[in-house]
Amino acid sequence: MTKPKIDKTLDRRGFLKGMGTGAAGAATVAAGVATTAAPALAVESDADKKKARYRESEHVRKYYSTNRY
Repeated sequence: MTKPKIDKTLDRRGFLKGMGTGAAGAATVAAGVATTAAPALAVESDADKKKARYRESEHVRKYYSTNRY
């Protein structure tokens, strides 16, 4: 009596099924992790909202002169 030969190589169809299952599982885990994280809140005081943010420094003036603005 001879044993049936077991093919240990993965055929293309089986490989693609495994890849699809793995990708779906990874997406599910990533979505679960993303929804459990607390959202970051940007806190800005009224003074920060009203202060001037644009400064024309030497670097900015050089950029303007180089690009002929």
